[in-house]
Amino acid sequence: MVSRVVFGRGSFNQLDEILDTKRKGRNAPFIFYVDDVFKGNHWLTSRITLSYKDKIIYVPTKEEPRTDQIDQLVEDIILEYSELPSGIIGIGGGTVLDIAKAVSLMLTNKGESKDYQGWDLIKHPAIYHVGIPTISGTGAEVSRTTILTGPVRKLGINSDYTPFDQVILDPELTKDVPKDQWFYTGMDCFVHCVESLTGTYLNAFSESYGEKAYELCKEIFLEDTLSKEESQDKLMMASWHGGMSIAYSQVGVAHAMSYGLGYLLGIKHGVGNCIVFDHLEEYYPEGVAIFKQMKAKHNIQLPQGICANLEQDQFDTMIDVALSLEPLWENAIGKNWKTIITRQKLQELYKKM
Repeated sequence: MVSRVVFGRGSFNQLDEILDTKRKGRNAPFIFYVDDVFKGNHWLTSRITLSYKDKIIYVPTKEEPRTDQIDQLVEDIILEYSELPSGIIGIGGGTVLDIAKAVSLMLTNKGESKDYQGWDLIKHPAIYHVGIPTISGTGAEVSRTTILTGPVRKLGINSDYTPFDQVILDPELTKDVPKDQWFYTGMDCFVHCVESLTGTYLNAFSESYGEKAYELCKEIFLEDTLSKEESQDKLMMASWHGGMSIAYSQVGVAHAMSYGLGYLLGIKHGVGNCIVFDHLEEYYPEGVAIFKQMKAKHNIQLPQGICANLEQDQFDTMIDVALSLEPLWENAIGKNWKTIITRQKLQELYKKM
């Protein structure tokens, strides 16, 4: 679990105080990975204090993290500094948080990041790393994975060393998120809950978190009782609880198929989950019905026909990526999932998208 958490409006202002106790010396910098949407945003960047050799690196987030990108960022740090950083700080959405987690892991584990895609392959603890989400829903701030697109698959580095050492949850940082992005990322949280609560891996620990996040999502996206600030606060907590729920169980069909879309077509995770989930009544009837209500209430138009002109080999690639995520299918369907989830079945579903 994440060992230290600060929550509250304005809590981002405590960043300097938190980092001061972790500095290892003048030659051991703090590296800040910041979503490039904040480049030139004085309101946020003026509160990041740089000392000695500290550095802000603005990260473009049009694409999700790639293994070769992580390897390059790690190499840049090793070549530029004589000592390992005092810490890595990620400030942004799921993409930036995953980059911060992956870089902190690969600074202490030899080889290439593609070699660690999977479960419990990391051998050495990461360096100190801090997560500060600026959008709510991904659960990246609390999860034990960092999702990377590699040369042959899209798969996380899942390990006990992946979670952040410190998280700062400041709902104020989410105030300028565009509406579509707010919805897609919020639905990532909702889908986490549905997949966790209906899965075979469910236990009382993950269930208690999943149920809370599920209720919060319904309140935020279906009811009209919350102020904007209350909605921001509650969605940040829903993201945390939804992430905790899957950390102790697993996700399911929507995530497995969304990874296929992400790997082949570069579809971002939040919108990819929505595109897939919209067609999964067979597996999650109640959840999909509520999702469609939320979509209608907020007048969200999902991309259509994204798989309309694909060749057979492209369908095969997406299906291969989806089927490689065996724990997700086992959670969703059960131990006999391979007799139920056929390549033909997945192709039929992808063709609807």
